[in-house]
Amino acid sequence: MRLRHPSGRIVRLTCGVSVIEARTPSDAFAMIDAAAADLRAGLCAARGGDPGRISVALRLPYPLAAALVTDGRARTRLRAELDARGLEVVTLNGGPDAGGGGLPPLPDWSEPARLEHTLDLARILVDLLPDDEVRGAVGSCGLGRRADWDEAHEKAAARHLSRLSGKLADLAWRVGRAVRAGFEPAPGQVLDSPEDTVAALTRVDKDRLGLSLDLARVVRDWPAPQDGVDRLTDAGLSVITVRVTDPSAAWQPVLRHLLAADTARTEYIEVDTPGSAAAQQMAYVIGELTALGLTPESEPCTTP
Repeated sequence: MRLRHPSGRIVRLTCGVSVIEARTPSDAFAMIDAAAADLRAGLCAARGGDPGRISVALRLPYPLAAALVTDGRARTRLRAELDARGLEVVTLNGGPDAGGGGLPPLPDWSEPARLEHTLDLARILVDLLPDDEVRGAVGSCGLGRRADWDEAHEKAAARHLSRLSGKLADLAWRVGRAVRAGFEPAPGQVLDSPEDTVAALTRVDKDRLGLSLDLARVVRDWPAPQDGVDRLTDAGLSVITVRVTDPSAAWQPVLRHLLAADTARTEYIEVDTPGSAAAQQMAYVIGELTALGLTPESEPCTTP
């Protein structure tokens, strides 16, 4: 769902759909079909009418992402399957559980496998974006475990982040669509507190690399969540995506802080609540955004 903030900026509301158990494109199509039917029915009931096109944030396992990158026909069919169900994709999630289904987890950002998976997601996303969208985002983990992070890990991660930035720039030049990557702080990660996060990402390309915040973790783990958000943005880091993962968490004040009347300091809001609660939570978030003055936008987004 595309909404216009009072400042004029476009904010996209998406619903997380995981196909992390899929091993083939056909598996993914079947899972998307079931999720789309449940989500549409739930939104119809919650909002009293057909919600129209629904934006979803797909979570793909790394073997499937690698297969889709090498199979253009499968990507074309995936786009067709999404279109047929009234779904559109503007973000892909490649967080810490990108393995799933018994697969070994992906290594951290000190290893090239994490870089390759993130680039695979970016290459897939540019083919899935709606025709009138010129940018999207992919999510990733908080670099790696703090306990494992020595000088060698740090140097390797810096190389991989630099390569990621360069490859994303090249992709944007070739296809005319920009993809940014958001890294998610979490307890025990190199990206943990706002101070840790700012220190770790001081030298990254801030035009293409930023943050994905799980609002439940932010309100639970940061002593002063709004001040923490200010610390990040004052350092020049973009909060590319925020995720609503726990309906019971008091995430609303942080979202309101990010979407204050004079600006919008995030571009994608992802409702990532599992099961039947997703549609109800999506409808609730729509109400929160409407109360903040955001309005549904039907015109194409043309500003990169």
